[in-house]
Amino acid sequence: MSFPPGPCTQSTEAQATVEPTGQGPKNPRVSSVVVQLEMKPLWEEFNQLGTEMIVTKAGRRMFPTFQVKILGMDTLADYALLMDFIPLDDKRYRYAFHSSAWLVAGKADPATPGRVHFHPDSPAKGAQWMRQIVSFDKLKLTNNLMDDNGHIILNSMHRYQPRFHVVFVDPRKDSARYAQENFKSFVFAETQFTAVTAYQNHRITQLKIASNPFAKGFRESDPDSWPASPRPLLNIPARSRGSLSPCLLKGSAEREKASKASASNSRTPTQPHHQLLPAPEVLLGPATYRPLPYQDLYPGAPGHVGIPRARLAPYPLASISTDGDQEDPTLPVGLGLLTSSALCLGPSHASH
Repeated sequence: MSFPPGPCTQSTEAQATVEPTGQGPKNPRVSSVVVQLEMKPLWEEFNQLGTEMIVTKAGRRMFPTFQVKILGMDTLADYALLMDFIPLDDKRYRYAFHSSAWLVAGKADPATPGRVHFHPDSPAKGAQWMRQIVSFDKLKLTNNLMDDNGHIILNSMHRYQPRFHVVFVDPRKDSARYAQENFKSFVFAETQFTAVTAYQNHRITQLKIASNPFAKGFRESDPDSWPASPRPLLNIPARSRGSLSPCLLKGSAEREKASKASASNSRTPTQPHHQLLPAPEVLLGPATYRPLPYQDLYPGAPGHVGIPRARLAPYPLASISTDGDQEDPTLPVGLGLLTSSALCLGPSHASH
């Protein structure tokens, strides 16, 4: 099936039903089909500024998304819906920032490979298509001439007109003879755009950020929407304190007493951000090591030559080997790590 090279109709109304010129009569199953463009006011707002659509090597979705409402289909017949894009002219454009206008920059680049995008639900019964709005949100635009993902290939800085086609899936064996009468095309002039690799008109950028629900990260946050009172960043259940070792609980209790004493001596109550967080001991697990004096690691070594007097070993060592059937790693002797008898693990173990 081949579609006419030029636009079938240019309609400024929300509904386009003009049949292509130079063609014979259409099949009754498509001749009565009516298509309405969704989000028409938004498309018109973009069109007044000069709509721009980003094209990338990987492919970029359109915004506004092309969505239509379809009426007049045969509820029991099968239809396929597809889109293609045709150049509006044979020119290449550039954007003049000093005058905020598009200017002709020369002759158009060689035409890109013509492709059509089938709606992923095609084919389907007319009843299904008319039941809800049809959205081409999976369609992507690319400027990669070697694209093998089925995206629509466009030239950057060229103007294009999207076209929408309704194709009746003819069950007859010789359906190829009736190909020209089994489809109907629709064109909405407000959907034309210029393909770009980066937005040229800053007003287009602002309008896309303001109207695209997926661009909320670019919008300025509203201070009135912030919560009235701060909430803790982390919630540690009270019962988790029972799982802490006595040495951690003791240090935590001493800090709580000191904090209460300093707060009682202050005339102005304050609530700094660090008070909203739990104590560091709550976030950390039970201690598994303690600093070992430098002289214990290397007997006879002097302790006054600028060498640190304590060696911390918080990181796993490459020479530690673990047996898969054991829960505790096998630690080589002489690394400065403590045995389980020297750890503060609970009430039944006393630290030395």
